[in-house]
Amino acid sequence: MELCNALLATLVILFLTTCKAANSKLFREYIGAESDSIKLSHVPINSNVEFHFILAFAIDYTNLEKPSPTDGKFNPFWASTHITPQEIASIKDKYPNVKVVVSLGGDSIGKDHKAFFAPKSIKSWVQNAISSLTNMIKDYNLDGIDIDYEHFKSDPSTFSECIGQLITSLQKSGIISIASIAPYDDDGEVQSNYLELWRNYGNLIDYVNFQFYAYEKISTSQFVKYFNKQAKHYGGGQILASFSSDGSNGGLSPENGFFEACKELKNEEKLGGIFIWSADDSKKHGFEREKESQAFLAS
Repeated sequence: MELCNALLATLVILFLTTCKAANSKLFREYIGAESDSIKLSHVPINSNVEFHFILAFAIDYTNLEKPSPTDGKFNPFWASTHITPQEIASIKDKYPNVKVVVSLGGDSIGKDHKAFFAPKSIKSWVQNAISSLTNMIKDYNLDGIDIDYEHFKSDPSTFSECIGQLITSLQKSGIISIASIAPYDDDGEVQSNYLELWRNYGNLIDYVNFQFYAYEKISTSQFVKYFNKQAKHYGGGQILASFSSDGSNGGLSPENGFFEACKELKNEEKLGGIFIWSADDSKKHGFEREKESQAFLAS
């Protein structure tokens, strides 16, 4: 009987994750990490797509002046002073297709300190994270969480259990309706942590915001190859194509064939959406790529 139950559970997980893989009109964008003046209302929103703002970042550290880990007690670290509960309520009221989630972790605290995943124990981190994030999500009227830890002082099993138990609890209590992860391919620490999380809790994760811009500069065909590679790693999950608007040469830019790659993936029924890093950088270019990306998805 136990063997049958285990097999059934595995089949359910495989079914759920497989069902996620299909074309989507989902557009997501990180916002708030680098600019103290950016507003949600600055970003153009196409009513014919599902639009997710991703606040960057909430981090379980103390402060910018003397950052130290807090074992799951999260604080808002987005630079913009304009991203307030009032602005979030206003943008969601104006655009019914908009949802707002908060990303956890990120690369660094300010410019000088790495943001490490550093739990004292699974139990204490999960308890603190549930409490602090529940309050934050309610205060800001958020819809979900995104996991973007990139540095670790723990093993993959601990990361998997902490994040998996956090998502499980927040979903069961109705605090969140969206959960996503933001891995990238380093052939080592980052991938091993996220793949362990996916193996154990992939059925709870809605979207994979894969950071394709973390690769060296690549061609259209290479982008499609890497996309298919990560689709296999993340077992039928909804994988989003991505690029960075910060002027870096990593990945594949819209100028060099990004939308051609997306068209190929869309024709193969594989495109789970598009996300951009980040609105802060796009503002100085008039959000041209945001408009283009949403128009492509809506077509």
